[in-house]
Amino acid sequence: MDIKHETKEDVAIVKIDKERLDSILAPLLKSELLILVNEGVKKILIDLSDVTYADSSGLGALLFGLRQMKGMEGQLKLFAANDRVMSLVRIARLDDYLRNYDDKKQAIKSFAQN
Repeated sequence: MDIKHETKEDVAIVKIDKERLDSILAPLLKSELLILVNEGVKKILIDLSDVTYADSSGLGALLFGLRQMKGMEGQLKLFAANDRVMSLVRIARLDDYLRNYDDKKQAIKSFAQN
């Protein structure tokens, strides 16, 4: 499967096991995020450690998840997004909303700090 998730503490970690977060994978990510939101998950960490490329569809899927979480006073954060992916996030001026962490433990811990 291209997307899987696990839960650590009360954080759902969504792992993308593909190099490209694009129009092919974006609908699957949206579906996974919607399932988690409907289950009442309020803390989601997107693991992008295997992703080397994202396009506007991939960014749209992340933004979709962010909007879903904001609507229920939840949080969505990124883990291990590379410079290319973060450049896209910055160009879209979403870096204040889509926080990226290099350390998974720190990322999980950051949910408790907000």
